[in-house]
Amino acid sequence: MVRLLAPLLLWPGAADAACRLALLLALDISSSVDPGEDALQRQGLAAALIAPEVQAAMFSAPGDTVALAVYEWSGRYQQDVILDWVLVQSPADLERAAVAVASSRRSYAEFPTALGYSVGFAASLFAAAPDCLFRTLDVSGDGVNNDGFAPRLAYRNFPLDEVTVNGLAIGSADGVDLAEYYRRELIRGPGAFVEVADGFDDFERAMRRKLVRELQAMAIGALPGAEGPG
Repeated sequence: MVRLLAPLLLWPGAADAACRLALLLALDISSSVDPGEDALQRQGLAAALIAPEVQAAMFSAPGDTVALAVYEWSGRYQQDVILDWVLVQSPADLERAAVAVASSRRSYAEFPTALGYSVGFAASLFAAAPDCLFRTLDVSGDGVNNDGFAPRLAYRNFPLDEVTVNGLAIGSADGVDLAEYYRRELIRGPGAFVEVADGFDDFERAMRRKLVRELQAMAIGALPGAEGPG
């Protein structure tokens, strides 16, 4: 079941705005994420979206806008849209997006960590995204891939060549350096990076920092003569 909240066509004036970045955020709801951690993740993302520094980065390029979407992921076939594509043209738009995320509820709680399938699912969402100058996938997770194909196979088989993939590693995974694992197995594209959260209690802070970095990089890249991910 795919839940579509705040669809693009309902956003006033959405079809008329120039778009510099399509930013797709993926939240981990695998079985290693308990209900309290899931709540911290959703509330943390909602709070990060409306944080002053994130809003400043979001609206740093007058005349341009950012398209935003959010989905949750776990097993091979357990991915659901939380927020379908919206063009964020004002703080009020961002507030509505944050409310949609904060009020969402996870669809599954008992499935493993299919990181490659999550990346593959993103390709279908980008296919329906607004026409933006850059595309970035932002994957949050607390574990390594343990179900299905790895991200590198997703990159070989799905149309993701123009997408930069960043990671937000939450804590550690059974002794594995999750940040290093994400650097080796997940991130992709020019300037791709991994942000680290020291557990789910630290998720909001890490997400704020990650969003600012992603939004600022694309604002700079959109300037005439500047280089960006291709």
